[in-house]
Amino acid sequence: MIGFQPYETFQLLIDSGGIDRANTLLVAACDAFARRGKPHQIEIKQFEELATRLFPTAAPGARIKAASTLGYSQYLSPELEQLVVANIGDDLISYLRETPSLSEQTMIGIISAADTRICAALASRDDIPNVALAKLFQLNSRRVYRALAANNAVRPRGPYLNAMARSAQMDHKVARSLARREDFDTALLAPAFFDLVEEDRLQVIEAFSLRKTPDAPIKRTLEQISLAKADLARALMKLFMENRRPEVTKLLTQITGMDEVRCGQIAHDVSGAALFVVLRAFGLNSQEGLKVIIHATSHEEEDRSQSLGVFARMFQNISSDAMAFLLSVWRAEVNLLDLNKPQYRPFGEETKRAGKARVASNNPAINKAVDALERIGARRAS
Repeated sequence: MIGFQPYETFQLLIDSGGIDRANTLLVAACDAFARRGKPHQIEIKQFEELATRLFPTAAPGARIKAASTLGYSQYLSPELEQLVVANIGDDLISYLRETPSLSEQTMIGIISAADTRICAALASRDDIPNVALAKLFQLNSRRVYRALAANNAVRPRGPYLNAMARSAQMDHKVARSLARREDFDTALLAPAFFDLVEEDRLQVIEAFSLRKTPDAPIKRTLEQISLAKADLARALMKLFMENRRPEVTKLLTQITGMDEVRCGQIAHDVSGAALFVVLRAFGLNSQEGLKVIIHATSHEEEDRSQSLGVFARMFQNISSDAMAFLLSVWRAEVNLLDLNKPQYRPFGEETKRAGKARVASNNPAINKAVDALERIGARRAS
């Protein structure tokens, strides 16, 4: 049956031998099956019967060794896969990650056991069928969602997209994995904004470029305050110049209605990304906003021009309404998933991963203003 003994001979040896013989037979049989070429269906069926009888009679160490050996076979039936899974012991996680193929039946059986450590290993595979994938998303496990978020073979669409976006709000590791993906709308990471690194924060903001957004409840308040936006810009610039960030925190608390902890994060964010959201939401343009940002941010000299160029372009391409919506997300007063509606989806995928080719604005006037602001900041710093 497997190249060196007929099936009837194995049966006789099993019946007449003890546990030592069972150990030897199991390991030898699994090794022979794993080494042989593609077997016929009847041979697979015969080996299933043999292995099903041998595994329970063998010692634990022999079962682990035999299962590890059998796992190398390319021709395992679902029943044989389940024998490997049940007996391979501590090597199960590496087996699930490395085996070239795994049947849907075996995957579902593993997920049904709800061992999140093992399910997370399964969630990293690139061949998960839809039925098994749906069951993985039903598990309330950070481990599993982290694996799914990092798995580029799992497309974030429909209910999977919603589930990933909600998970990102509660787990910064999920948020950071999703921020690195080409196929994920990073605007949906807005609630996790302050858990992200600087580059990823800019990607969240840039996901709103040239994009319509639902009306934000805070919009009317912002419009009223925006009448005095020049005064606001001067006040913020003065406070940042004098490094009075606690007072910036108090001012932001008063004008945004957000709690002091969140406003403190914005005031002390030396990358300027969070501050940009507030400035643009209040209607400040590039000329007004860059004056504030240049005194609020801290960058190496070689990076400053590039950084200001990025903000200049964002002032051009991102509307005040979009940043008002983002501000409302931070205030937890809008449904972020409304962005999935057709009328609010990005106009083009070119906005995604814009950070890979960030350059200064194409507008000569903006570039000239950036250079002038940089010189002003350098003089005052000296």
